[in-house]
Amino acid sequence: MSWLGLLVHNFLESVDGSTIAVGLVSAGLFLGWWRIPSRRKAMGWLLLGMGMVQFAGATVTVVPFGFLPFTPSQTLGHYLAHVEYGASQVPLAGAMIKQLRRDSGKSQA
Repeated sequence: MSWLGLLVHNFLESVDGSTIAVGLVSAGLFLGWWRIPSRRKAMGWLLLGMGMVQFAGATVTVVPFGFLPFTPSQTLGHYLAHVEYGASQVPLAGAMIKQLRRDSGKSQA
């Protein structure tokens, strides 16, 4: 879901492809989480962090702050693309929080 949100945002906003690195890092973390059970907790924390950073980025880059290296367009389409992008990070964060809580309960038992 997180990747789909990134792809839809990039398509709607005609992003130059610079965010492809975010998608590749996310894909690598997911593959590590999925295929290396011994590293699942660490990968879960990294995926949670990635989702939170993307959510924050989707939120902050809507506002025309002076420190941003660009001026975001203030259109309804732009806002909707960022709402979609931010919302698509919530399932990833929720799943990782659930998994990390479950794993921490196992280690205490």
